[in-house]
Formats: sequence, C-alpha cells, structure tokens
Amino acid sequence: MPLFRIRCARLARIIGVLVTAGLVAGCLAACSAVKFAYNNLPEVSYWWLDSYVDFDSTQTPRVRDGLTQLLEWHRQNELPKVVDLLRHTRTLAGDDVTPAQACELVESIQARLLAVAERAVPASTELAQSLDDAQLGHLERKYARINADYRKEWVALSPKDQQEKRYEQFLDRSEDFYGRLDPVQRDLLRRQIAQSSFDPREIDANRKSRQHEILALLRRLQAGKADPAEAQAAVRAYVRQVAEPAGAARERRQAQQEESCRNIAELHNQTTPAQRGKAQQRLQGYADDLRQLASAL
Repeated sequence: MPLFRIRCARLARIIGVLVTAGLVAGCLAACSAVKFAYNNLPEVSYWWLDSYVDFDSTQTPRVRDGLTQLLEWHRQNELPKVVDLLRHTRTLAGDDVTPAQACELVESIQARLLAVAERAVPASTELAQSLDDAQLGHLERKYARINADYRKEWVALSPKDQQEKRYEQFLDRSEDFYGRLDPVQRDLLRRQIAQSSFDPREIDANRKSRQHEILALLRRLQAGKADPAEAQAAVRAYVRQVAEPAGAARERRQAQQEESCRNIAELHNQTTPAQRGKAQQRLQGYADDLRQLASAL
C-alpha cells in the first residue's frame, strides 16, 4: 500500500455516504474532476444504493433528499477537516515517516468516515424500517453476487497468482502516486506482499459475517416496530461495532493496520526527492479542489 495514496475511490470514501440502512459507503471515482464528482455524489450514490435494495416510488424521493442533505452537511462540516488532513499529509510526504505517523493518518481518515456514518444514522434507520421482504431478498441476492465475484477474482487463485495480482495493483497505485519505481523499490514491494498476512479466505468469511449481521439487523428493524429512538440506537451501535470491534476482531484489525503502516513507511522512505515531490503535488491538487468545494456554499 503506497504512502498517502489518495486514489479516486479512497477520496470518495472520505467523502462517502452510508449504505442503505445497513451501512455501506457510497463511492465515486473521478480524480481528474474532483469537483464534478463531489457535486454529483448524491445522484451517483442513489443509483449505487438502488442496485442493492431496488427503491420503490415512495422511498426514492426520501433517499435522494437525504443524500443531498448529507452532502451539504459534509461540505460545510467535513470538507475543511479533509483539506487540513491533506495539507498535513503533504507536509509529511516531503520527509521520511515512521509507521506511527502513517497509522495516525489512517486513524484520522477512519475518524472522518465514522463522522459521516453517524450523521447518516437517522436517515438510514428510517429507510431500514421501510424496507419490505422483497427488498431484503434483493439485498441478499446482491450480496451473493458480490461474494461470487470475490471468490472468482481472489479466493480461487493460487497463492502465487494472488501475490502477483496484488503486486500489480500496488505497483500501479504506487507509480501513479510517486512516478516510476526503480528495481530496488519494486523488489521491496514484492517482499512486502510475499510477507503480508493478506488472506482472501479470511476476508471472504469476514464479509459474509458482516452481511449476515446487516441482514439480521434489517429484519429486526422491519419486524420489531421499534420507535425511532430505539431503532436509531440499534443502528448506531452497529456502526460503532464495525468501527471499533472488540476482542479477537479488534486484535486482528490492529495487527493488519500495523503491518500496513510499516509497509507504507518503509516504501515511502525508499523514495527519491523527485518521487516525493510528485506525491506532494498530487496531494496539493486534491487539497485545492476540496478547498474550493468547501468555500462554494
């Protein structure tokens, strides 16, 4: 994972929108047109969410309105914080960094995502309670298709092919951010991937478990007829559970994050001044675009 890689999809996640009633983030990629992408997030997010649950004619206007309101709240309250984060990252990118500094950035991004998720709880809860059996079945089938695709794209590969695929992905992302990597840097990237704890089967199992939890929560909200406060508390508790897992899940996530932070710092510290300069230019461009969006009130 390259240092400070703010790819389009990751930038959209920072801006992100919570999943329909079950807490899924909406994403949009448009690095060459960040402002256009950001301003159109409600529309694109609506169609993305609709692919999961197939909104009916009464839900559609409420969802569209909720996404528009969420974006305006984000523009006023969160974009300035994201701009500050990008500026801080740009400063760090000019020097060597420690794994702890890399992890601080990861945690800062996670905090911004959690803020969006919690803001979306009331609208997400209202939508969750309006879903019918057919829509929950639609969501379940969507999950099944996603899982089948992941098994085909990752689980079914041999360990050697998995490593090669990850290497090509990370090489592409790193070179898009830093410029062309030299042979020593490429060898480092290969070693990091070979030694990684990445396990597609574990990811597949964890995602399926999360999907079952979401479906169970949605069915409870649909059947229980809880009042809005109780329903929102249940959704908010699940958001917190995902953001801050406990027990073995917490330890596993912490270990994976620390591994990523070590790799980020190690690769970045092998980059040249020219490569770091390119990274800083990229980050400054993102910050400038988002600053203009934040001021367009």
